Amino acid sequence: MGTTQLETAPEPKYWHLKTVLSEALDQDFAVGEVLPNERELAARFGVARATLRQALEQLELEGRLQRRRGVGTTVAPPRVGVAVGSPQHSWPGESVDGWEPVDAVEGLPPAAVLALLRTGAADGAGFAADEPVQTVRRTRVTQGQAVASELLYVPAASVPGLPAIEAPAGPARARAVLRELQRLALDGQDRSVELGSARADDARELDRLPGAPVLLVTTRYFTAAGTAAVSVATYRADTCRLTFGDSGDVEITHEPRVAS
Repeated sequence: MGTTQLETAPEPKYWHLKTVLSEALDQDFAVGEVLPNERELAARFGVARATLRQALEQLELEGRLQRRRGVGTTVAPPRVGVAVGSPQHSWPGESVDGWEPVDAVEGLPPAAVLALLRTGAADGAGFAADEPVQTVRRTRVTQGQAVASELLYVPAASVPGLPAIEAPAGPARARAVLRELQRLALDGQDRSVELGSARADDARELDRLPGAPVLLVTTRYFTAAGTAAVSVATYRADTCRLTFGDSGDVEITHEPRVAS
């Protein structure tokens, strides 16, 4: 990479620098190669380190770069195409979908999830705020790499068999909860996708730094009685290209983000 002066660029400096860096990544670096440190890069391109950081953050968001613990900033491999969702009448875990059960614990859901669980109740009352749910944690692995983590919230009120589960904590309990959920008649599901930042737990699961860009996929599963389960899946935005089927349109809303 040679020195490039950006003083006369009509666009913001960081955006022009991002374009220059992107071209250099294609020509001068291999996948997985570590970039020089910020001080060296800033000197080469004649920009402030704050400008450089903006350009690097944008390239990370676009999936061109990865920040790795103990390694630094590396050139990212091409994004992996990840199919999102399942047939309209398929519960989570019914088929081999790349998701690996990790654990299941009982507790109260976050407020945003509670609001979704209350949606569409047949009796109009919805899900009570003090009712516990089984929270199933799963990890999605593609080509040997963890690309997503999921929290699946399953109310005991929706699945009568949950209290009888005797499996200890861990993958066995997660699979038992999924089996009980699959006994219900599924009427359908809806799904939304938005951009977010990795929280600490998800960052550890996905080997990312906290605050790294992620895609949040929220799915509600319906039975005749209303919402039976809610899934909040966190996908690595730097490695994933989400693909959807032809079963519905994309709807853009401005609702509050669901916290996982």
